[in-house]
Amino acid sequence: MTASSPSRESGGRRPDAIVIGAGLHGLSAALYLARAGLKPLVLEKDHAGRHASGVNAGGVRRLGRNLAEVPLSDAAMKIWHDIRALVDDDCGFVRCGQVKVAETGAELATLEARAAAVRAIGFQHEEIVGRAELRSLVPAVSPHCVGAMVCRDDGAASPFRSVIAFERRVLALGGEIRSGMPVTGLRRRAGLWQVTAGGQNFEAPVVVNAAGAWASRLAALVGDRAPAVAKAPMLMITERVAPFIEPVVGATGRKLSFKQFDNGTVLIGGGYSGRAWPDDNRTDLRLAGLRASARTVAALFPQLARARIVRSWAGIDSSPATSSIAVSTATVRLRRLVRQYIRHSLRRAPFSHGLGFSIWFRLRTNWIRTFWTRSSASCGGMREELRMAPKLDRSRSISSRSSSPGSLGFPALIA
Repeated sequence: MTASSPSRESGGRRPDAIVIGAGLHGLSAALYLARAGLKPLVLEKDHAGRHASGVNAGGVRRLGRNLAEVPLSDAAMKIWHDIRALVDDDCGFVRCGQVKVAETGAELATLEARAAAVRAIGFQHEEIVGRAELRSLVPAVSPHCVGAMVCRDDGAASPFRSVIAFERRVLALGGEIRSGMPVTGLRRRAGLWQVTAGGQNFEAPVVVNAAGAWASRLAALVGDRAPAVAKAPMLMITERVAPFIEPVVGATGRKLSFKQFDNGTVLIGGGYSGRAWPDDNRTDLRLAGLRASARTVAALFPQLARARIVRSWAGIDSSPATSSIAVSTATVRLRRLVRQYIRHSLRRAPFSHGLGFSIWFRLRTNWIRTFWTRSSASCGGMREELRMAPKLDRSRSISSRSSSPGSLGFPALIA
């Protein structure tokens, strides 16, 4: 095909929708379209899961979510508990539970108020436990911790395995995925959206912008304001240590996401960001953030104070994560609605895109009506504040194109 001639899928059928981006958002969108008998075409500038979707911490939780997100997160969790039925793979999902630790009485009171707020909108998944039950769930936690908020049915999944499972299922249902196809043009013409990518033109009645940190640029091509700031959430992983923890652990007064794999390694994340350079497909790690994470872990789990960090990295994400449907008629409200609710891709993608596309394509309307009635009543429309990425500092940084130095250990980071 030449750049001036719109390309069609094999068999000559024009796609019903073009999805830009093959992260979990984009693949989930394509999956639900394909399940409905439609023909999605996914265009990815790199390869599936290359950025945030394939390199995140893998947490699948309702615990601590913004109240506006709770109904969607709860619905998504039900799908995660039977994820194999959706993608013919368990995606490495383990229902290990998640625990948010309180180190002081004031923090525990904050958690109690939070759990009460969740109950007030009709959900019961968050449970407050005291010191004794916390020790039962997490025996290795520091003695100074006084309690926790627990969500026993939350868990974790393998990010890259999840991406691959969704990708395979899309292809099995007749969707098409093209890698190495950066989008350079997007416009509306003669009732169709025309997308230029990889030197070719494609057209479809609907375009799904699921381009992550690059989504705001694509939205601007069609006059859609989708503010997003690129960010680089950092993660570290330790050498293998003896098994000592089962649930995923977070902290109330500190940034932390902490879990141990079956092979003994411990993954540490929780909110510290490096620097993201989307134009270069590159991130830089900030040692100040890694050091803060290490200190938090050493404070809550003293036995890890001398563990060695074998690798650290950061993926390119955006704040907020942005996904939208570009349409031709007067549906700006719908487009904003779908974009607003589709965030935290690994956790909610199995449900959120089903919701969005069921609304747009009028699919599974009884299911949508049931969900929408409950969520609107409990959360006032599920509005959520825009959360901007942390300001960049001038701390020492290292490029995440290579693994972090193997000599870095907790003693070096804590010092």
